Formats: sequence, structure tokens, C-alpha cells
Amino acid sequence: MTALPEPSGKVALVTGASRGIGYGIAEALVARGDRVCITGRNEEALKEAVERLGADRVIGVAGKAHDEAHQATAVERAMEAFGRVDHLVNNAGTNPVFGPIADLDLGVVRKVFETNVISALGFAQRTWHAWQKDNGGAIVNIASIAGTTASPFVAAYGVSKAAMINLTQQLAHEFAPRVRVNAIAPAVVKTRFAKALYEGREEEVTSSYPLGRLGVPSDIGGAAAFLTSDQSDWITGQTLVVDGGLFLNAGV
Repeated sequence: MTALPEPSGKVALVTGASRGIGYGIAEALVARGDRVCITGRNEEALKEAVERLGADRVIGVAGKAHDEAHQATAVERAMEAFGRVDHLVNNAGTNPVFGPIADLDLGVVRKVFETNVISALGFAQRTWHAWQKDNGGAIVNIASIAGTTASPFVAAYGVSKAAMINLTQQLAHEFAPRVRVNAIAPAVVKTRFAKALYEGREEEVTSSYPLGRLGVPSDIGGAAAFLTSDQSDWITGQTLVVDGGLFLNAGV
């Protein structure tokens, strides 16, 4: 059995972390010794994630990211369990609709923004007031390369992620110098959330990536661990593109 690392003394709150990218981020933070509070909609999946990560260092709080009561409860539970929230990773997201922007149901677009953008702001406000304003820390927002350019057929998602990139800049400006705020913009990462983008044609999709593969959750976990570490102490307001070189093919 692999020995647990020495506790880092730091605490992170990672939203949407019962699986996929969020789980990969939580795993990376636990691996360096952080204690972590994870959230997710499905209580059973969340419990299983806590057990895999280590119930001695991880707690789970089930709920919907856009629910303000859930946001309050998650931050309160983290503070009660661990006494601090140094790092916030806003990973919870949704993309329930595909199709041309001219035909998008505006109600669905509002839901996308509630989950992808407004919930991130809500969690940031709450961690700021609960701990970070007086003690410092870091926030990482999981955006997407879909937010950096036109994204046909996933327009609502892309526009919401563009908003998250700007939200990152706004928070970085206002929360400085106590709290650093950065974003990560992944390309396609092999998760259940993204499988519609590659399932059944992975070889074809992968051919566009100079590094020869799609992303995996640990790729984003490593980036998030860096952006919440002392090694990134002079970085704020930035969006780190983690795309396997995909943008190198732009215009070709």
C-alpha cells in the first residue's frame, strides 16, 4: 500500500469532483498532502469518490452547483471539517445542448450560465468571505478551449466558458494581492462528460493533436496543482491552455 504524503496543511474545495476532471484534480491535490472537500450532484457517486480518495482526508457535499444553499453548505462543511479553505477549484459544468446557435432554447442557455459561470462566482464569493480575504489562497476556474474561439454546435458552452475566462480576470484584479485567480482551458479530455466529442472516432479526433493523444483527467489535475502551489506565486489572471498542441494546427 502506498504511504500517504505528509499533510501540506492546505485545504481545497473542488466542485464537480465525483468523477472526470474534477476527480483528477482532487486526486492530484490529495497526492501532495492537501485535505479536500469535493462536491457533486450524485450522493452515491460522491461517497464512492471519497472512499477512493481517502475518507481520512476528503469529505463530500452533495448538491447542485448553481444552488446557493448548496454553495453555502459546501463552504461551511469544509470550514467545520478542516478549519480553512485555501484553494477553490471551480470545475462543475454542464453542456446539455448541441446544435446551431440560431436554434438554441434560451432557457437551456440560462441553465448553462447558471451552472458554468454564476455558480463559480458564488463559490468564489463564499470562499473569499469565509477564509481567503484574510488569509490568502488561490482559485482555479476550469474553462475550455471552446471559450477561446468559435465553437460550432456547442455555442452555449463556449460562450459560458468565455465568460468564465473574463470572470477569472475580474476576480484576479479584485482579489489581489491576497488571492491569485487563474483558469485552465482544456481541449478534449477523455471523460464521460466529453465522450460525445470522441466516442467511436477517437483515432480521427486524436489525429488533430500534435502530441498524439487526447487529454486525461490527470493532465488537468497536474495543471491545477501547479496553479495552487507556491511555484505559481507570481501568476494571476491568466488562462493556461492545456490542449496537447491542438492550437498549433490553427489555420493549417
